[in-house]
Amino acid sequence: MEEMEEELKCPVCGSFYREPIILPCSHNLCQACARNILVQTPESESPQSRRASGSGVSDYDYLDLDKMSLYSEADSGYGSYGGFASAPTTPCQKSPNGVRVFPPAMPPPATHLSPALAPVPRNSCITCPQCHRSLILDDRGLRGFPKNRVLEGVIDRYQQSKAAALKCQLCEKAPKEATVMCEQCDVFYCDPCRLRCHPPRGPLAKHRLVPPAQGRVSRRLSPRKVSTCTDHELENHSMYCVQCKMPVCYQCLEEGKHSSHEVKALGAMWKLHKSQLSQALNGLSDRAKEAKEFLVQLRNMVQQIQENSVEFEACLVAQCDALIDALNRRKAQLLARVNKEHEHKLKVVRDQISHCTVKLRQTTGLMEYCLEVIKENDPSGFLQISDALIRRVHLTEDQWGKGTLTPRMTTDFDLSLDNSPLLQSIHQLDFVQVKASSPVPAIPILQLEECCTHNNSATLSWKQPPLSTVPAEGYILELDDGNGGQFREVYVGKETMCTVDGLHFNSTYNARVKAFNKTGVSQYSKTLVLQTSEDTDSEEQTLPFPVPSERLPLRRMSPFSSTLNLQPSFPGRSYFDFRSSPHQLSLHSSLQSLNAPVAWFAFDPGSAHSDIIFSNDNLTVTCSSYDDRVVLGKTGFSKGVHYWELTIDRYDNHPDPAFGVARMDVMKDMMLGKDDKAWAMYVDNNRSWFMHNNSHTNRTEGGIAKGATIGVLLDLNRKTLTFFINDEQQGPIAFENVEGLFFPAVSLNRNVQVTLHTGLPVPDFYSSRASIA
Repeated sequence: MEEMEEELKCPVCGSFYREPIILPCSHNLCQACARNILVQTPESESPQSRRASGSGVSDYDYLDLDKMSLYSEADSGYGSYGGFASAPTTPCQKSPNGVRVFPPAMPPPATHLSPALAPVPRNSCITCPQCHRSLILDDRGLRGFPKNRVLEGVIDRYQQSKAAALKCQLCEKAPKEATVMCEQCDVFYCDPCRLRCHPPRGPLAKHRLVPPAQGRVSRRLSPRKVSTCTDHELENHSMYCVQCKMPVCYQCLEEGKHSSHEVKALGAMWKLHKSQLSQALNGLSDRAKEAKEFLVQLRNMVQQIQENSVEFEACLVAQCDALIDALNRRKAQLLARVNKEHEHKLKVVRDQISHCTVKLRQTTGLMEYCLEVIKENDPSGFLQISDALIRRVHLTEDQWGKGTLTPRMTTDFDLSLDNSPLLQSIHQLDFVQVKASSPVPAIPILQLEECCTHNNSATLSWKQPPLSTVPAEGYILELDDGNGGQFREVYVGKETMCTVDGLHFNSTYNARVKAFNKTGVSQYSKTLVLQTSEDTDSEEQTLPFPVPSERLPLRRMSPFSSTLNLQPSFPGRSYFDFRSSPHQLSLHSSLQSLNAPVAWFAFDPGSAHSDIIFSNDNLTVTCSSYDDRVVLGKTGFSKGVHYWELTIDRYDNHPDPAFGVARMDVMKDMMLGKDDKAWAMYVDNNRSWFMHNNSHTNRTEGGIAKGATIGVLLDLNRKTLTFFINDEQQGPIAFENVEGLFFPAVSLNRNVQVTLHTGLPVPDFYSSRASIA
């Protein structure tokens, strides 16, 4: 039960919730704390002014963060939300939990109203201290938020279970154990306080005093408050609105905004959601059990690392002492190396223990809280929080499944001291980093008689040296980018012949190969230089003999001459791996003037941020986070003209998705274009900007909505990047002088879903314009 305590505390005051209310984001606040963090908004942002302007925005609409650019010094169209216009001039304080609390701008007049009924300042806004989502209150103020009766009941049971020995509620310093409870006053007294504060005379003589245990039971059996409708305060909830996912009363169905919505019986939905939460908890319970076993494994690893460290240090000291005085100068240095490795291993494992312990405590707390919620008998109160709890349980379970229960460090010290060198070589004495149980394979030999090029393909063959006695488990073939750049793995596997398609025409490539086994990797072979053909009609070029017809090489097929697919390498796969295209036969003849073959590709889950959600064979993406996350395409471009489109499947709350191109090492946890590795256009429902290295340029009117189409045209022949919205060019040419290897890229949050469309020809008007130029 102790792990659940954090779930029961207000994020503002840090104490147990008192009269908690539920915000639209499913988080809770004390009613008094909610009033303390209210902030007045500019008049133009009030719901009244929005209704007067005919915008049709609901009273609890979340603030459009991009609108805050109206109050910035330079209208870049994108900026971090720093509060409202009145916030900087309002003195603020910090609550015990670190949340900024803004007192009201004008001190409220003396009143006897409760916090829920006291009027709130006009045009007030409240920001959730947990997810930082902001919303403007309507005329009902805080009364418009439903009260979390289920949470109140869980807190009551938790506090009662913690208070095994009931204490006097009137003792000023160290509370004594209570001896009686007054049922009318609802107060526990010790004997001295009862005689002083509750004498048995006058009206108090008629009060009934009972033992503390009996008083606790009477408290627990007191009737629970019934949850009422926030719009019709005198009506109890009777049905459940499926569309809005909230309990409603019969007046909401007859005359309110739920009259045309699908509704179901409150009791049936209560049982259904309880069943869903119970099923989700079963999976989370298994993860928690695995986490406990994993923690035991990690603690055993700490002990084993310490034992291995002692043993290794003793061996090292013995070896160093045997080398007499000459080795004494090196001994301290080598011991330091071992101790550093020891501390590093311990630090990694202890950090993982700490991280896993915190996550397990949070998981256990959430499980206990959910179990207490399931015990609730208030259907409407339960349904108010069940959706959010189900999502939290699934999210927590997913977090345990992403390699969390795998040790990050081994217990062995992979260091071995070689004490065979002569005394004059002592100054070169160092650790051998890997304990070699067997030698590495010999260097492979490229067979020039079987290596050749044809059009934009290259076939390479290799073998082990004739006198080699060490077997190789596989080979790694590497090619550069055709421009003298760095080498990249294009094949990893057991074959000794490989054909790589999809190279650039009229380009010079460098190739090399190395062998590997369990012990390690051999050195590289000699580098072979390959020249591809000038065009698709060129004759075959061989070095210097043709490939024997009886040997069938492993092929890596691709009909494209200017696209490079950079996928993570693994056995049997090549970076040059494309889908077949119906344009393969007519590709270069129809678009030869632009050198722009059509490329098919999808989004790359391997390089995307973990919050990105993939579907539709990795052609459709969205995000689980409110923050912007980046996803790249699988195919990189370094030559030619390329065009692809993205359709907006979902667009809520006016976010700012960004579209463009990026390097492979672009930052994945921020908006595209924030760093110097991306070139992008970000757009909202009204306008767009171009952005690179956090520099905003060319604000252009015209935005997007659901169903809109974004076109991206990358012309690497002319070194330009251009954007289109619904087949119309958006602004001028966005970026010029773009050179290198670029990947299609998108950044979005949970309010946006897009679908990628590839294999598209370059727009006709651009083709004619390029041919004229």
